[in-house]
Amino acid sequence: MLKSGKDYLEGLRDGRTVYIGRERVDDVTTHPAFRNLARAFADFYDLKRDPAQREALSYEEDGDRHSIYYLKAKTKDQLAARSKAHRILAEPSFGLLGRSPDYIASFVTGMNLKPELFGQYADNVRNYFKFMRDNDIFAAHAIVSPQASRDPDFFQRKNLPNPACRVIAEKDDGVVISGMKMLATGSAVAEEIWIGNILPLSPEAKAESVTFAVPCNAPGVSLWSRKPFAPAAQSEFEAPLTSRFDEADAMVMFDNVKVPWERVFVHNDPALSRGLYIETAAHAYGNHHSNVRLMVKMQFLVGLCSRIAQANGAAEVPAVRENLGRLAALEALLEAIVAGQIEACEEWPVPGHVTFNRRMMYAGLNWGVENYSAVIDTLRELCGGGMLQMPADGSVLEDGELGEQFRTFWQTPHMSALDRMKLFRLAWDIVGSELGGRHLQYEKFFPGASFVVRNHNYREAPWKAWQDRIDTILSRMTPPNEPAEAAE
Repeated sequence: MLKSGKDYLEGLRDGRTVYIGRERVDDVTTHPAFRNLARAFADFYDLKRDPAQREALSYEEDGDRHSIYYLKAKTKDQLAARSKAHRILAEPSFGLLGRSPDYIASFVTGMNLKPELFGQYADNVRNYFKFMRDNDIFAAHAIVSPQASRDPDFFQRKNLPNPACRVIAEKDDGVVISGMKMLATGSAVAEEIWIGNILPLSPEAKAESVTFAVPCNAPGVSLWSRKPFAPAAQSEFEAPLTSRFDEADAMVMFDNVKVPWERVFVHNDPALSRGLYIETAAHAYGNHHSNVRLMVKMQFLVGLCSRIAQANGAAEVPAVRENLGRLAALEALLEAIVAGQIEACEEWPVPGHVTFNRRMMYAGLNWGVENYSAVIDTLRELCGGGMLQMPADGSVLEDGELGEQFRTFWQTPHMSALDRMKLFRLAWDIVGSELGGRHLQYEKFFPGASFVVRNHNYREAPWKAWQDRIDTILSRMTPPNEPAEAAE
């Protein structure tokens, strides 16, 4: 089915436990920290139901219509359809919502190209996919243990509980979970949370090697939000991005949470805990979404840089044009990486199905880790002191004398004072606000630390083929007076 935005919002009023400091949030759909974010995701659902987007954003299967990001691609064209849908769905938020409903859905869909990998829990994986698809579920995820848990001996020496999410008991009807997991971005306004492990676990970490899913309102589950930025946004005029797209990050706390066996996907298997992402199409499907979302965000940033240059009357200055050209080249490179993942798709992990090219997908992740900060720095340089020259807020426009002075002295030959104020407010919101700082940190670490991303690229590289070419040359480099080896 294709859920409506209204149905989605009504479903969030489910008694979930969300904390902002000591405050417990009664209703995330009305609280200033989350209401506009929830509205943005409601718009996401309504966009899929728009008759004009029906064919691009959904497909038919098993007698019903479903979101197209649940489509298990068998052809290159079907991969292209998935990719196009990610772009359409990311454009209304300018690529600022990294954990939109099509993200985890793509991971779960990718896993279901090879559910037999899960052994005795294979049917659980198949059934959960159908549950998500048939109910158009918005799932968040948390797949990294808290930083404090990286020294388990410390907790053992101090006779303290290890903070990592773990199984503390097995029952006939399920497992009991306690501990924390990070970082469940968007979980305050999601419906389900997928819990797993993306980093390698030691063979001894069997209790932690559990993958499962729970509703966000499950008894014993609490979401501890970071400081929200949206409540400080006076209006969309003052903070056009913060007011609408503050994608709440949260730690997930489990306090003796009962998870039924049918919602368990990995148990007592440290190797499989991480392998399910890499040995299925989960990483390729989910992170292709991330690449597309970042591409949309990059297009927003390059457009903003161009507008700032025009506002400052610098767009035709050779050095500025060079900078803008470099940004355009970076954007084109990322767009080519996205297109290449489709064009060079792989028949993998099983015959009859295709997935996005994994090498290019990981290259796209590395592109973001290495380039996002530099792009923001370029935007900052183009803005110069323009952002700091604007009045404190829009109230100046409500005073006749001050408003007239502002309109007279803040205008330029290229733009009115009000339009400049709006433009620089937008630029500040992605460069200098708390939201902008969060996005700097987010884009650098959301796929994992840089060494993790580069290890993915190392793993997927065809080293043998490259080395063979070197060996071919070396085999022909014979010293003087020695017979040359016959080329193979």
